[in-house]
Amino acid sequence: MVEWTECERATIKDIFAKLDYDSVGPAALSRCLIVYPWTQRYFSKFGNLYNAAAIMGNPNVAKHGKIILHDLERGVKNMDNLKETYADLSVLHSETLHVDPDNFKLISDCLTIVVAAQMGKTFTGEVQAALQKFLAVVVSSLGRQYH
Repeated sequence: MVEWTECERATIKDIFAKLDYDSVGPAALSRCLIVYPWTQRYFSKFGNLYNAAAIMGNPNVAKHGKIILHDLERGVKNMDNLKETYADLSVLHSETLHVDPDNFKLISDCLTIVVAAQMGKTFTGEVQAALQKFLAVVVSSLGRQYH
């Protein structure tokens, strides 16, 4: 079980309260698909992913990026029980979708970059540490079914 300080809890809640899900989610997933093109194989039903412009303008990518953020928000609301919160998603991604669990880390890194860009100077080292700790626990929870 992960120990969260009150400062970490407050920071993570504050980050997600201020995020523009309509821009951050699509931007993070688009970045992941562009920077790590091999991740595109899991999104073959999304249509045109042939180049950066197509990915950034793809409505299916945008929609799924928002879904990712809303699923992360579930984790923010259940920080003391992340493994249980993401148990069904772990099974889905491992047994049905066959997603390589390393990709969860890639999208979390892309999300961190996008959040940092949105927050600007308020994205301090302490904020980054709290966000990355949270995302690391989510990644671990999503990968649980693979172990």
